[in-house]
Amino acid sequence: RQANQMQSRMKKAQEELATREFAGSSGGGAVKVIALGNNTLKSVEIQPDVISSGDKDMLQDLILTAVNDALVLAKNTSEQEMAKI
Repeated sequence: RQANQMQSRMKKAQEELATREFAGSSGGGAVKVIALGNNTLKSVEIQPDVISSGDKDMLQDLILTAVNDALVLAKNTSEQEMAKI
């Protein structure tokens, strides 16, 4: 019985985390992303001055950093929530 209750709580927590939004940014807010707890990206926002600079490598690095920032936050939050159960 307790095992079933724990499974139920874990499933509910996983479902809630899957739809929770996690923000990541880089370059002082030049690139902002929103990731969901199920490790999918919801949005990417790039400031116009970053695009107009024409520095493709810098833009790629900023996007990677922002995405990884959001995904790490989602993973850490998920682990903390699951540890509570």
